[in-house]
Amino acid sequence: MRYLRTLSTRSLLVLVAAVALLAGGGAAIAVAAGGGSGPTPPPKALPDALHDALAAPKPDGITARIEFTNNLFPSGAITGQIASALLSGASGRLWLTNDGRGRLDVQSDAGDFQVAWSRSEVTVYVASSKTVYRAQLPDHQQQSEPAPPSVAAITDFLTKIAQHVDVSDARPTNVAGQPAYSVSVSPKHDGGLLGSAELAWDAARGVPLRIGIYAQGSSSPVLQLEATDISYGAVSDADVSIAPPADAKTIDLAPPSGKPPAVTSVGGLDAVQAAAGFPVVAPDTLVGLPRQDVRLVGKAALVVYGHGLGAIVVVERAADTAAAGPSGGMLSSLPTVSLDGATGHELATQLGTVLGWQRNGVGFVLAGSLPPAAAETAARDLAR
Repeated sequence: MRYLRTLSTRSLLVLVAAVALLAGGGAAIAVAAGGGSGPTPPPKALPDALHDALAAPKPDGITARIEFTNNLFPSGAITGQIASALLSGASGRLWLTNDGRGRLDVQSDAGDFQVAWSRSEVTVYVASSKTVYRAQLPDHQQQSEPAPPSVAAITDFLTKIAQHVDVSDARPTNVAGQPAYSVSVSPKHDGGLLGSAELAWDAARGVPLRIGIYAQGSSSPVLQLEATDISYGAVSDADVSIAPPADAKTIDLAPPSGKPPAVTSVGGLDAVQAAAGFPVVAPDTLVGLPRQDVRLVGKAALVVYGHGLGAIVVVERAADTAAAGPSGGMLSSLPTVSLDGATGHELATQLGTVLGWQRNGVGFVLAGSLPPAAAETAARDLAR
């Protein structure tokens, strides 16, 4: 929801993006359809509800208690204290100012940590190791707030996206004690395992209160970030600052220096096969999906089958440089599956499957929003 502006809103969306990255995927994010007890706003057409939210005056600050639910990854799939905390679910407190600063305190069974940010710096404090991680953010030009779109412009936008997704009406509800509206979006086709994405926002202030995602056929969210209690008003400098103990260790995370090396890209099956330096496996179809693109990016061949969220992506590399194969890489600690003579490592989630294996000197990684059995069938088809 690009138009959900106000500085506080943008800060919250930055936080959501950080949570998604730490949790190993962003994905679409959604909200539970139900609401809490309390007053609800009057019924309103979705374009009007969105316009009023975008035009609402921004609050001086936000103080909230939040809960993050993650039912996406199997236990132990991703290691690291912060990642483990988010993967097992977490709760905490959030403070946001109206000038782009904020702080998040997280408590979980996997440990506690704090994150504070401003326009120029992000700081993370991990309590168990008494370690502070600090990173400078790139300079950017502050832009003035755009004028909110008109009801007519929002209606036109909703009409266009309705060609690809089903959009619900604005549903009156109550979240964190605040009258709110919620809206759900679900793909009309090529949605893979994604069921719907939903968002709830404060009816009077336009601030997102709950966001998350649902898998097909599930009434419980796979991912959900929600405010369970929220108040509006000025936030002090102390509330958005981290005060680690004096004996804490500080690690500065320097951004990469210089320009990144140029990555060459070659398109077309014949050109990719000639330039790859290893046998590229790219049948015309894979589990019934037509091949859409073959491209050599750097040292890896990228093959895409199907369209939209239901597409399958296959990455192939020479085995000695394969990023994820049975002998090592990010997937090596995951459960194994037999692939007609090869051993694969599989990460299966409610929203999709990632499968890595090696065969005939080539390392493969297959990813798609499809169940494990279908991913394994596709992997076996590549061996034929």
